Amino acid sequence: MSKNKVYVLTGAAGSGKTTVQQYLMDHYQMAKVITHTTRAPRANEQDTVDYYFETPTSFEKNHYLESVDYSGKRYGSSMEGLKRAWQKNSNACIVLDTAGAITYANELKSQAVIIYLQVRDTKTLVHRMQTRGDQADVIEQRLHSDENQRDLHLPAALINVAHVINNDDWQSTKQQVDQIVAQTTLTD
Repeated sequence: MSKNKVYVLTGAAGSGKTTVQQYLMDHYQMAKVITHTTRAPRANEQDTVDYYFETPTSFEKNHYLESVDYSGKRYGSSMEGLKRAWQKNSNACIVLDTAGAITYANELKSQAVIIYLQVRDTKTLVHRMQTRGDQADVIEQRLHSDENQRDLHLPAALINVAHVINNDDWQSTKQQVDQIVAQTTLTD
């Protein structure tokens, strides 16, 4: 199991975490670590594809690396979900907030490759959220949330742990991601 890696994408809302995750899945065939939630599926979401949709009782049966309560619903990433991803590919990827990234770094040590994405201009974050269809009030709420304010800056616990990418230019970001993958898949 020591050769397995999980690429943890973290950063503020709109920093490009999901875009980089999709790139890793498309370009490197990395398996997506599917997380768990007790919220109901949205219209186009599928169980075991978008999330493991759980009841409050079934949620408690997993072994979580990290979990949070948000708006009365539970969310978390489990060892079971991580192992399922690793069964598909020895390299997996997941999007987490910085608190979750710290947990992964602490628990999984060198198996966790932390990539912290940032942009230099907050206007870019807002533009990206608008482009993906977020409503103005949701964007405003998200930008000012405690979690997003925390995720705007690399936490002290991830200094010298995370690979930091300024995601202002997609071509440059892809090159940096490719370099990180090349470096980390060669190390055990």
